[in-house]
Amino acid sequence: MTDESPHRVVCHLDRLLADRGMTLAELAARVGVTVVNLSVLKNDRARAVRFSTLTAICDVLQCQPGDVFSVAPR
Repeated sequence: MTDESPHRVVCHLDRLLADRGMTLAELAARVGVTVVNLSVLKNDRARAVRFSTLTAICDVLQCQPGDVFSVAPR
């Protein structure tokens, strides 16, 4: 896989937020990151995520990293 190749990691924040009746803005405020940064993540445009951010997202949403992300088949 080259840097130009799209990654296959899929973010499931939309579903998790809907299941919890929470907005992206509320999650951003509770996690301590900007809405723009979470939007990039949510829309599968992120190239990386800090473990501290992922931990905070999981704490707020009461889930595990595997609930937030999956890897699409080739």
